[in-house]
Amino acid sequence: TIPDDVIVFTDEDEWSNWRKIGDSVLHIELRRWADIMVIAPLSANTLGKIAGGLCDNLLTSVVRAWDYSKPLFVAPAMNTFMWNNPFTEKHLMSIDELGITLIPPVT
Repeated sequence: TIPDDVIVFTDEDEWSNWRKIGDSVLHIELRRWADIMVIAPLSANTLGKIAGGLCDNLLTSVVRAWDYSKPLFVAPAMNTFMWNNPFTEKHLMSIDELGITLIPPVT
């Protein structure tokens, strides 16, 4: 159970708060608010989106707008076949170039 004082945002919140030019944009407000970001678990799908610069949901929109002078950590969680896939290696190199810190999985 999530404590009552914890606010949970969803993809729907990204669009429901914005009505007109000048209204706050949730992923920008979250980017400003956060001093650090940790994505755990990081799926192969989300890893690929981040590496490719895609931003089709609230999480990837925050990452796309992130100030990379602030720490961003990712903890991948996927099966061994996905982890050992050549695409995963390429994606990890791409996010490393952005300064994203990898918390490696237990193998």
